[in-house]
Amino acid sequence: MNTDRQAIAFGLGAVALWSTVATAFKVALNHMSPLELMWIAALVSWALMGALVVYRGQVNEALRSGWPTALWAGLMNPVAYYLVLFAAYDRLPGQEAMALNYTWALAMALLAVPILGQRLTRMDIVAGLVAYAGVWVIATRGKVFEVAFADPLGVGLALVSTLIWALYWLLNARDRRSPMVAQWQNFSVGVPVLTVLLLFGPGFQWHGGVALGAGVYVGLFEMGIAFVLWQLAVQRVSRTAKVSILIFLSPPISLMLLYLVVGEPILLSTLVGLALILAGLGLQQWQKTPPPQEEAAH
Repeated sequence: MNTDRQAIAFGLGAVALWSTVATAFKVALNHMSPLELMWIAALVSWALMGALVVYRGQVNEALRSGWPTALWAGLMNPVAYYLVLFAAYDRLPGQEAMALNYTWALAMALLAVPILGQRLTRMDIVAGLVAYAGVWVIATRGKVFEVAFADPLGVGLALVSTLIWALYWLLNARDRRSPMVAQWQNFSVGVPVLTVLLLFGPGFQWHGGVALGAGVYVGLFEMGIAFVLWQLAVQRVSRTAKVSILIFLSPPISLMLLYLVVGEPILLSTLVGLALILAGLGLQQWQKTPPPQEEAAH
């Protein structure tokens, strides 16, 4: 039970940090392009993960093995995923991009059918219909009977980011690298690619201390410390569902921070759509909760 309490504390810490990143994204993107934000954040996260790899004595593992996997995994995460996600945040209100991004777990259930040969249960289908009804509400900003999106490209980018993220985790299902080493190797591949893209794109520009601080914050907390805290939580908890349920705390906190810090008015369509998305996720998780006798075995 003591380890469970520690796990929940770590999980709450990760969720608290993740709840702030939508605000940090919007603050940073008010000053710089998605590519510039991505480069700063990835560089900071790469340095943090490298320090942790050294601290944990995993240098030999990090240097000698796992690079064939890192070559393609690093192009997916951080490069493709975060560039698409930041582009979505650049076009949409933070509340909408954040809510749409929460459908990645449902996207993973759908993609597991062709990739892993899994079958969809009836509850998977119901959960998907409920959640993607929420996507429709958000995308149409409440005008559900009108096929006219306020920003169709922004909505498309947000949904594509969920597909990339889900595909990344499905393809990594058989990854034997330790999580910290994998994260550092992936960013070791991603940072040079992002540097080349930046050099041939907008180039290096100074946007002020606020922009730099927001980029560093994203790298440290969204891609770095929150990842470590969540890993510790999952490793220590007796049953994963005890910490995975904590992620449902993040959206309302994110909305509040976007309103207080960025000044975004909270749209009724976002609240309704987010409620449907969270209901869909809840249904999906509920069906995976083990029966009482199985819980007792743990």
